[in-house]
Amino acid sequence: MIAYESLRQVNKEFMEEYTQVFHDVLHGGWYILGKEVQQFEQSFADYCGVQHCIGVASGLDALVLSLRYFSFNSGDEVIVPANTYIASILAIMQVGLKPVLVEPDVTTYNIDPKKIESAITERTRAILVVHLYGKLCDMDPIISLAGRYGLCIIEDCAQAHGASYNGQKAGSFGDFGAFSFYPTKNLGALGDAGAITCKDDKLNNSIRTLRNYGSSAKYVFDEVGYNSRLDELQAAFLSVKLKFLGKITAHKQKLAAVYLRELKSDFILPVVQPQQEDVYHIFAIRHPERNRLKQYLLDNGIGTEIHYPIEPHQQKAMKGILSGDRYPISEKIHQTILSLPISYGHTEDDIIRVVEVMNKFS
Repeated sequence: MIAYESLRQVNKEFMEEYTQVFHDVLHGGWYILGKEVQQFEQSFADYCGVQHCIGVASGLDALVLSLRYFSFNSGDEVIVPANTYIASILAIMQVGLKPVLVEPDVTTYNIDPKKIESAITERTRAILVVHLYGKLCDMDPIISLAGRYGLCIIEDCAQAHGASYNGQKAGSFGDFGAFSFYPTKNLGALGDAGAITCKDDKLNNSIRTLRNYGSSAKYVFDEVGYNSRLDELQAAFLSVKLKFLGKITAHKQKLAAVYLRELKSDFILPVVQPQQEDVYHIFAIRHPERNRLKQYLLDNGIGTEIHYPIEPHQQKAMKGILSGDRYPISEKIHQTILSLPISYGHTEDDIIRVVEVMNKFS
């Protein structure tokens, strides 16, 4: 059986160092906001090419705190792609703002810059771009549009650690970059964890206050804040894995190249663009008979996933909030998308086997 992903296999190479840092943190006696968090924050900021990184408890919290910083008025609007994971939309709602869905480009699956302007109103305050599946959005026109209308940009980088656009990495384009280190990410922790990147000292200081109850000094509370701090132990694990992120990315790119080269034309493959370096957190193909293909692969010992089976506007939780409009491009993507095995734990032989089975599908 070729599993879609085995975290045990993915993390096998790092186990010895994980064990050592676990021992060091356990016996060090400092478990919240200590040197491990500080070290990871600096290393990850350097990796992303920004001045600051602030460790938080999850990717959702990274989005919430980024939006919370701006103190927008209740009901103000934030533009977000219609086919994103639900967390992007939940973050907007949790700070009292209104998500405005914009269709993606059907070839990249990222928000279509050409469709953003028509969604801007006098209440629009920000664009929340989502770098889906490990490919960055087309940032130049989005930055230009945001500048023209005076809008903030927040990057949802949960699936794009190390991905780049014209040589510039995810998390370095907007006012804030919000990262998740959920265990399945290319840079995954061993539990929930997240971070916010930014280039501005004021933004950095404010987010550090917000994540720690609104406190800038012990028992001094400047504003109503949150308890959302990256754990020392998870920071230590992330520092170990960050050293290998280039190797992880290169491996996934090598596996993606096999798919791109060998899969027959029946399958719609991820688009490759010269200005982009994709990191293939997910290798998503499309096929009109997606469900039958998924079952066929399972019958042949190959696990797959669907990212994502239900569109945000069709979710029960969003009834009466996002309903009322149709998003045909998003719906088409959600109904035909299938994620193939492409983890750090897979071998080229695994991928060749997947290709052989898929090319016999009819």
